[in-house]
Amino acid sequence: MAVVGWYSRKVLVWRLSNMLDSKFCVDCLEQALRAYGVPEIFNTDQGCQFTSEAFTGVLKAHGIAISMDGRGRALDNIFVERLWRSVKHEDVYLKGYAILPELLLGLTQYFVFYNMERPHQSLDYRTPDVVYRTADGGGASIVDKFSERKKLAQEQNTETKPGQRRAAACERLPS
Repeated sequence: MAVVGWYSRKVLVWRLSNMLDSKFCVDCLEQALRAYGVPEIFNTDQGCQFTSEAFTGVLKAHGIAISMDGRGRALDNIFVERLWRSVKHEDVYLKGYAILPELLLGLTQYFVFYNMERPHQSLDYRTPDVVYRTADGGGASIVDKFSERKKLAQEQNTETKPGQRRAAACERLPS
């Protein structure tokens, strides 16, 4: 489990376990809350460790809104998914750790590298640590296509009669 800052992509805290027990996730969450404060929203996938009463109870006790990805919707939590892809392809697969203590040490070193040395294209080639410290240049670069479509539809006044097929919004968007 990793807690990643949405704005900076910085890995704030992380834990590793070879079981689907919620305890290691709760420990990680509590460490993040102590070290970095209480966020408004916390997003996870629907894994049993994140849907457990132990985990959601901590979020509720702190007044944190719970956000969970839709079933089979990895893109709902794209920053964490991208982090694990980078971890696997840039470290784990290359080094082929044989035992858990090796993996723990390797991941500790990798996350230091990831936060402090590895430039991110989405952060204008700065590191998560720099963006976190300066609070400059991060954020989610997610385009709100629904607003664009709604605006375009209003401009084109695409009212339809009952039973009439309306062109899909993406068909009307300029390329």
